[in-house]
Amino acid sequence: MKKLLVLGIGNILLGDEGVGVHAVEELKKDEWPENVHLVDGGTFTHDIFHILEGYDGLLVLDIVHGGKDAGTIYYLEEKDIIDNDKQRLSLHDIDLVDSLNMAGAVGKRPEMRILGMEPENYTEWNMDMTETCQAVFPGYLDKARSEIKRFIAEFAQ
Repeated sequence: MKKLLVLGIGNILLGDEGVGVHAVEELKKDEWPENVHLVDGGTFTHDIFHILEGYDGLLVLDIVHGGKDAGTIYYLEEKDIIDNDKQRLSLHDIDLVDSLNMAGAVGKRPEMRILGMEPENYTEWNMDMTETCQAVFPGYLDKARSEIKRFIAEFAQ
């Protein structure tokens, strides 16, 4: 059975920077098939390459600096990050791609997709997301649920 890792990345102490972690914690409240694993990856993406081993799919939940209005939701694939050096997946994108490369070097490399949100505040100490990001957070969760279901459907083919 193919496996999916849903990885929430971010720092919940820096406002909107924690959107991925907040999202994965909310998604853990839903019921998922046994081949879907939800993990709080925090900010240690370089150290987690060993967690990526054995997965066929990887859905990353994080902030994305795309230059649009705060609260904008982005869907990206790995090639979007690699091909566009101006696209930044939070502060952790280089480490995450490196971790994927290391996982591939020692075993299987999962297919990565990213669901991100443009932050408003990600540099000031605050455990709450801004009102702007909180307002779109339910829609962000719905898109994450849809993407998880899409992975599951693709795995069944």
